[in-house]
Amino acid sequence: MESIVNTINSYIWSNALIVLCLGAGIYFSIRTKFLQVRYLKEMVKLLFGGQSSEKGVSSFQAFAIAISGRVGTGNIAGVATAIAMGGPGAVFWMWAIAFLGAASAFIEAALGQVYKEVIGGQYRGGPAYYIEKGLGIKWYAVLFAVATIFATALFLPGVQSNSIAGGVFNAFGVPVIYTGILVCLLLGLIIFGGVKRIGKVAEIVVPFMAGGYILMALIVIAYNFREIPEVFGLIFRSAFAAEPAFAGIFGMAVAWGVKRGIYSNEAGQGTAPHPAAAAEISHPAKQGLVQAFSVYVDTLFVCTATALMILFTDSYNVINPAGGFLAEKLPGVETGSAFTQYAVNTIFPSLGGGFVSIALFFFAFTTIMAYYYIAETNLSYLMDKFGGNRWMIQGLRLMIIGATFYGSIKTATLAWTLGDIGVGLMAWLNIIAIFLLSGKGLAVFKDYEKQLKAGKDPVFKAKEVGIENTDCWE
Repeated sequence: MESIVNTINSYIWSNALIVLCLGAGIYFSIRTKFLQVRYLKEMVKLLFGGQSSEKGVSSFQAFAIAISGRVGTGNIAGVATAIAMGGPGAVFWMWAIAFLGAASAFIEAALGQVYKEVIGGQYRGGPAYYIEKGLGIKWYAVLFAVATIFATALFLPGVQSNSIAGGVFNAFGVPVIYTGILVCLLLGLIIFGGVKRIGKVAEIVVPFMAGGYILMALIVIAYNFREIPEVFGLIFRSAFAAEPAFAGIFGMAVAWGVKRGIYSNEAGQGTAPHPAAAAEISHPAKQGLVQAFSVYVDTLFVCTATALMILFTDSYNVINPAGGFLAEKLPGVETGSAFTQYAVNTIFPSLGGGFVSIALFFFAFTTIMAYYYIAETNLSYLMDKFGGNRWMIQGLRLMIIGATFYGSIKTATLAWTLGDIGVGLMAWLNIIAIFLLSGKGLAVFKDYEKQLKAGKDPVFKAKEVGIENTDCWE
C-alpha cells in the first residue's frame, strides 16, 4: 500500500508540477505588468479596508484565514529541510517563487470572488465554483471538491497535530494524548461556531503568532548584525553556484527552494480562493491584491525569519548527495525544526525547544482551522449540487476532530503522503483551471485598474466586464 501511494505521489509532485507553478507565476506576472510590485502600497491599504457583513467576513479576516493555511509547520521544518538539501542558496529561490507566485495568487483569489455564491446565508467560493461556473465543466469541479475534502479533512490535519504533540512532548514532557485532547477541544469550540468564528479567531491569533516569530528572528539577527553582509552574500552566491562549497548542488538549490516555496505559500494551489471568496468587498480585485500580499507574508517574512535565524547562527547541516555533508555545523542533529531550536538557543540558552514548540502549536493549529474551512466550503458545494443536510456538516466537523486526535497520538507517514497527493492534485487541477480562465481574471484586473486611474473606488459590475454566471455581482 505504502509503495503504491509513494509512487503516485512521486508522479503528482514531479518536476512537471514545479514547472507548471513557475510558468503560471511568470505568465501572470508579465500579463499584469508585475502587479506584485506596482500595487504593493495598494495591497497594504486594502488589507485593513472593508467590514464584515451577515454574508461575509472582512478583507483582513479573509487574509488571516488564508495566512492560517499558508503558515504551518513547513515554515519551520520545511525551510530547514530546504537549506539541508539545497544549501543556503535555496532561500533565494524560495524568495523568487514567492515573488512570481503573488501574481498567480491574485488571479485565483479574484476568480474566487467573481464566482462566489450565497449558500446557507454565507458567501462560498473557490476553485470548484469557478471551474463549474467559469469553464462549465461540472465533473472537473466535483473532482476538485472531492480531492480537497479528503486532503484537508482526513489526511492533513493529523500531520499538523502530530507536530504539535511531538513538539510539546519534547519541550515540556507533556504526554501526547493530553495535548491531543486539548487541541481537539479548542478546535471544536472554534469550528462549531462556523465561518465567522474562524475569521474572528484568525484575525487575533495570526498577527500574534507571525509577529512574535518575526520578532525573535530580529533579535537573533541583531545579536549577529556584523554577519549581515556575509550571510546575504552566502545566500546569493550559493543561489548561482558561485560559492565553492555548494557549487555542486546548484540544481538542488533551485529544486528545493522552489518546492518548499510552493508548498509553503500555496500560490496557485487552490486553497486561498476559499477564504478569499468569503470577503465582503466591492470589487474582486481588492481581495486578489490582499491575497497576493499574503504570499509575501508567508515566504518573505515568516520563512525568511526561519532561514535567517538558522544561517546567522550557523545552526545547519548541508547534505552531500554523494554521501556525507558539504557543511556540518550541527553534528548528529536531524534535519528539521531542531535547526531553529539550536539557533534560538545560541541567544537564549535552553529556550529554543520551548519557543519552537509554542510556534509550532500556533502555526499548526491555525492551519487545521483553515483546513476545516476549506473542507466545509467544498462539502457545501457538493451538498448544493447533489443534496444533503446540516448533519453532513456536523459529520465533517467530527471527522476532522477525529483525524486531528488520531494524528496527535500516532505517526502519520502514510497520512502525510496521502495528503500530499490530495494537495498536489488540487494544484494540478487549479493551475490548469486558472490558465483556462486567465482571460476573465485579467479582465477583472484591467477593470479595477481602469476605475482606480479614474479616481474611483472600484465597484465591480460583471456584465460591463463581459463575465456571466456571477450570482453575487449581477
